[in-house]
Amino acid sequence: MTLDDLAALARDAGREIYDVWNAGFTVTTKLDGSPVTIADQRAEAIILAGLKRLAPDIPVIAEEESAAGRTPAVQRNFFLVDPLDGTKGFSEGKPDYTVNIGFIENNVPVAGVIYAPATGDLYAGGFGAAWKSSCDPATANESGPRAEIAVTAVESGFVLVASHSFDGPKFKGFARAVGAGKTSSASSSLKFCRVAEGSADIYPRFGGLCEWDVAAGHAILRAAGGGVMRLDGSDLIYGRALEHFELDGVIAYGGAAAERAARAAI
Repeated sequence: MTLDDLAALARDAGREIYDVWNAGFTVTTKLDGSPVTIADQRAEAIILAGLKRLAPDIPVIAEEESAAGRTPAVQRNFFLVDPLDGTKGFSEGKPDYTVNIGFIENNVPVAGVIYAPATGDLYAGGFGAAWKSSCDPATANESGPRAEIAVTAVESGFVLVASHSFDGPKFKGFARAVGAGKTSSASSSLKFCRVAEGSADIYPRFGGLCEWDVAAGHAILRAAGGGVMRLDGSDLIYGRALEHFELDGVIAYGGAAAERAARAAI
């Protein structure tokens, strides 16, 4: 299994999502109250089949399978999959939804891909590389050269990126504490990518999410020179089945100064 294998699988799933987006669809509600569409289900089926071919002995924790109560036992090595991150925005016709595939080895994210089907942006990181490329949304074929990405190394005036729906008082207080020079917002896992490519320095998320929301972005960010910690500053260890893979929030950071400022702020 290579990073290219995972990227190709994300693009396959993304092409299916893009076709559903153009054709129209209905939205239903899961037991936890979150939205789900046929695009989520079809994309997850493509990814699960692809991972079974690539790595038949490695278990997969996938969002829709988990929501249906089908969660395999995992130990140290496994995949975490969010087939359509940003379903709410997707259902509203917004373009910044993504396909996320992360590979966990020894409970650490070592490879990940994030593909945005509507824009064609593809990010990948792991196995000694971190890059971004552009794809044709209609075919999901890469249409340009790959560009290496890396976090920025600034000492102050950090650029913070927030979720559209999680930029309330906690975020604003954190931004003041780290001395943010600028704040912005983005949807889905693209916030991790903003930090990985150096267009933002810190992404704090104060609010619930699951390991499959984070793993791919964490892997890309690690490969680009950054990292992710929990809200108490501890390392994020994956495979927390007893906690149902849930997290109360995370802080993603770029350079060393951004990490120090984030730790001081919490």
